[in-house]
Amino acid sequence: MNKFWHSLGTLFKRYFVSGLLVIIPVIGTVWILKIIIVYADNMFMGLLPEGAQPRSWLGYDIPGLGLFVTIGIILLVGVATRLYVGRKLVHLGEYFISKVPVGRSIYKSFKQFLGAFVSDDEKKHRRVVAVEYPRRDCYMVGFMVGPVQPAVQAKFDEPWVSVFLPTSPNPTSGFMISVPEKETIQLPISTDQAFKYIISGSIDHTPSG
Repeated sequence: MNKFWHSLGTLFKRYFVSGLLVIIPVIGTVWILKIIIVYADNMFMGLLPEGAQPRSWLGYDIPGLGLFVTIGIILLVGVATRLYVGRKLVHLGEYFISKVPVGRSIYKSFKQFLGAFVSDDEKKHRRVVAVEYPRRDCYMVGFMVGPVQPAVQAKFDEPWVSVFLPTSPNPTSGFMISVPEKETIQLPISTDQAFKYIISGSIDHTPSG
């Protein structure tokens, strides 16, 4: 009898864990998408006049409309920046931001940080590196953001770089470190593969494609 209950408990645990591995990623994905959609709806639909909002002429809101508006605006901005006039407007905007001391620092930091992860450069996989941290013979996967500040580099003879080390399973959190460039190990993987490795905790790190 004890053997029967032990076997039943083992099967229950096995199938329960298998179910969790399927359900939790689905719930997490739906939850994150819901947050994105609701945020986009609240932000962009709130900017429209009352008479232009869907509820005024349909009698109800259209869930996700704000997200499509957001995507459309991003695409339009992307197209505009590829054109001469669009590039001039971007440079003009950056010029005005550069005149605001605090705004200049924030904008530059955001642009540099985002450039480490979102890029149409075919060689962006070179940004993924391994760094010996937090102790000797222990390595973390990170993203090379770029060179350190000139004032910091002036203190060293060899090139130093800034590396963002994300935490698992949430790669949006982490910390920035500065290390000699020669001490970084370039990894032959893309940023997408690196994110997958970090999020999954290396459970499934088979390269995609």
